[in-house]
Amino acid sequence: MRTMQRFAGIAETGILDDATLALIRTPRCSLPDINPVPLEKRKRKRRSKKRREHSVGTSWAKRNISWKMKLYPRHSLLSRETMRVLMHYALKVWSDAAPLTFHEVRARNPDIVVEFLQREHQDGYPFDGTGGMVAHAFFPGDPLRAGNVHFDSDENWTFRSAEDFGMDLFAVAVHEFGHSLGLAHSSLKRSIMRPYYQGPVGDPLQYQLNADDRAEIQRIYGSQDLHSTESPAVTSELAELSPSPREIPAFRYGRKIPDRCALGVDAVTQIRGEIFFFKGQYFWRLTAARHLTSLRPTLIQGFWRGFPGSLEKVDAVYERPLDHRILFFSGWQYWVFKDNGVEEGYPRPVTDFGLPEAGVDGAFSHPQESKTYFFKDGRHWRYDEVMKKMDAGYPEENSVWLHLPSPVDDVTSGVDGEVYVFKGLEYWKFDSESLQLETGYPRTIAKDWMDCTEDSIATQIVTSGPSLGAKPQQDTGGPELEIERCVCYNSRTGSGTRRTLPSAVICALSTLLALSAGAT
Repeated sequence: MRTMQRFAGIAETGILDDATLALIRTPRCSLPDINPVPLEKRKRKRRSKKRREHSVGTSWAKRNISWKMKLYPRHSLLSRETMRVLMHYALKVWSDAAPLTFHEVRARNPDIVVEFLQREHQDGYPFDGTGGMVAHAFFPGDPLRAGNVHFDSDENWTFRSAEDFGMDLFAVAVHEFGHSLGLAHSSLKRSIMRPYYQGPVGDPLQYQLNADDRAEIQRIYGSQDLHSTESPAVTSELAELSPSPREIPAFRYGRKIPDRCALGVDAVTQIRGEIFFFKGQYFWRLTAARHLTSLRPTLIQGFWRGFPGSLEKVDAVYERPLDHRILFFSGWQYWVFKDNGVEEGYPRPVTDFGLPEAGVDGAFSHPQESKTYFFKDGRHWRYDEVMKKMDAGYPEENSVWLHLPSPVDDVTSGVDGEVYVFKGLEYWKFDSESLQLETGYPRTIAKDWMDCTEDSIATQIVTSGPSLGAKPQQDTGGPELEIERCVCYNSRTGSGTRRTLPSAVICALSTLLALSAGAT
């Protein structure tokens, strides 16, 4: 009893007094507060005034860590997309403080798996319904579940609700990801690693670790300081993924705005599990579940910072599998981006790859092989990303792929390695192993990818210009925008009421993490 009281920072009475009962009733993390510590370390610890116990010998040897959402709660006030966005920002809290990079994937074996589970789930830490134990995570040294995070599906998970209503998912996620990285519980009352739930911690876009937690994560993985003498595998933080919604111009007046239901595409790519469609100066983004984040396109230059204003279109885009850099090709030149910021020294000529000066029609990367395929005028090249040179014997004629249209608009790979080829208004799907065309193709891009109905597949381009005093027309194609629901707590009645928010609010938050979804 005294040990618990001492760790929690309340009076060490040794009896079950009111303060101790209140502490016991406080929702908390399932993991124990004090981990077994070898005798010699206990002796050293007695000589130390610091009250935090870090788990023994548990940290990731690498600095580029993959993660995925595997199971969502059956019933929740929050949408799946909102939960996923909050996971992104909870991880970013730690990558802002230490040289770590997190990327969401759809592969079978990510480093960190996030699941919402109920009651007994066979890991030694059963949940107990609403309240009580709300979540737990496993240290990197766990032989079977390293880094995995479990949330109690029975909890009333909320976001930006009153402190006494529901369980703030962002705050709990930051705590649990701390365990995933190797941090144990802290007795410090200001620490995010304190085991007892303390309510919401603020805006995910602004929240930062306090000095103690920051020092602890840097003790394990090093600092973001560019002058640090340590040599972590990744030495820079995960950059801000996008400007705020106010800084992303959706349209450019006087320019033709492509109709997603009418035109073919210039480029298609998978970036960390999400699909991006490019046309002219704009792009659309689809989530890992193939849902458009917005029916209207976004300016390429408004999202990826560093392109010249004269950029009219991109020919090909792909994510480099070794370091998750994003490469854009347009005409004779190409750019390399870290997330959505261009790296120094670009653009450069495409001849760096051994490609023709005229550029490429399309490109896609095959992560399992560390190979990238480039397409141009009925031929294709295969580039070795490890050796950084073109494989011998290339280019080859595209005729090795039966039924492949030529030339192509672009090619991209799917989650399971399947290959999609795009040309005009149609696309083809090829088996990943045999490169054989699957039955039922070609199919329509607009209907299968762009949420267009038969009636909305037209051939017009929406235009507008300030001289006419016009605004971009409303896009009537596709389903109506979904309504995201939040629960607002009424302090007078003590009840929760539903209010509706336009999905644009959630989409704006989701767009702030575009690129965070997974690669393979």
